[in-house]
Amino acid sequence: MSQTSHVTGRQPVARTCPFDPPAEYRTLRDEAPVAEVTLPDGATGWLVSRYADVRAVLSDPRFSSRRRQLRTGDPAAGTPAPPPPPGMFILMDAPEHTRFRRLLTGQFTVRRMRQLAPAVERIVTEHLDAMAAAGGPVDLVQDFALPIPSLVICELLGVPYADREEFQRNSATLIRLDATPEEVQQAHAAMNAYFHRLAADKRAEPCDDILSELVQSGELTDEELAGVGGLLLLAGHETTANMIALGTMCLLRNPGQLAALRADPSLMDGAVEELLRYLSVVQYGVRRTAREDVELDGHRIAAGSMVVAVLSSGNRDTDQFPDDPDQLDVSRTGRSHLAFGYGIHQCLGQQLARVEMKAALSALFARFPDLRLAVPVEEVPMRDDMLVYGVHELPVTW
Repeated sequence: MSQTSHVTGRQPVARTCPFDPPAEYRTLRDEAPVAEVTLPDGATGWLVSRYADVRAVLSDPRFSSRRRQLRTGDPAAGTPAPPPPPGMFILMDAPEHTRFRRLLTGQFTVRRMRQLAPAVERIVTEHLDAMAAAGGPVDLVQDFALPIPSLVICELLGVPYADREEFQRNSATLIRLDATPEEVQQAHAAMNAYFHRLAADKRAEPCDDILSELVQSGELTDEELAGVGGLLLLAGHETTANMIALGTMCLLRNPGQLAALRADPSLMDGAVEELLRYLSVVQYGVRRTAREDVELDGHRIAAGSMVVAVLSSGNRDTDQFPDDPDQLDVSRTGRSHLAFGYGIHQCLGQQLARVEMKAALSALFARFPDLRLAVPVEEVPMRDDMLVYGVHELPVTW
């Protein structure tokens, strides 16, 4: 069993293609699937790049979800993680995590999300109508990809959509890699204050929404409600918005795959799964902390060590996806991807994301059969500076 403390290098971050994770991950999977590296924030940790090892880490209770976020130049990098903020259940282990998950699971069942499909389709149609009336070119992010999941999660939670400028600005700050500790703290404080006000409103006048139900349950403090609400709001629009925009760009750059999808719309369910696998927008992986010494692939991961399970690398592993995983294939079937994570922290809103992506992409390409980029692909600003990958803007026309 290896007990080396040698640092093999830095976590790969540079992309050579906007749709692919860094090419170095292919070498790591073959030669050093569990490697000790320096992370983007300067901390030292173990990088896990193979599909099977990523699943093993994310399902092993010996790896704690309490960890620090990846932030460039974080002066606290490598220090013990602080206790999670109230309600921030993605940073909690059982039984704390179980308590929150139990309260929320019923809100995001497959059946309930499918029942939302007509409402999502109505929102999609309204935004396509507005795009058609305005004429191209438009920024697909601001005019389509971002408002659709924002509206849906606002309706589910009971958050006024009129407040979107405030919560979208704060959400963006919280996932910026270059945000200063002061900026992050201010964004957290603003989100918490906002949800404290909402909780008071729901207590005085409950509605048919998730926040009202959580308030009426009496099981959460206002601090916990604020944490849960902020987390669901951020996760409910940032990831899906970027999957819709980046997925559109990816299909436009793969005309053969788009043609296959147009010729057989029944492929859309599988195409959504393939785009999730292929693009994996949680780009720097998921962090865990070893609660005790753990052996992984012949290496001793010492208690307290940071481990990063790289979802995007696992989703390109030929052991799991033998049919050329570096190619987009909308007809690919039968292989589970890691885009939503794995284990007890697997994404709570994954069924909602699927409903939104299917409705948005199906209707967009049907409405605008001549949709195309309005700028050279090299000029599309990519979100290399964010924890959630995608595009900052996507100018399109038709």
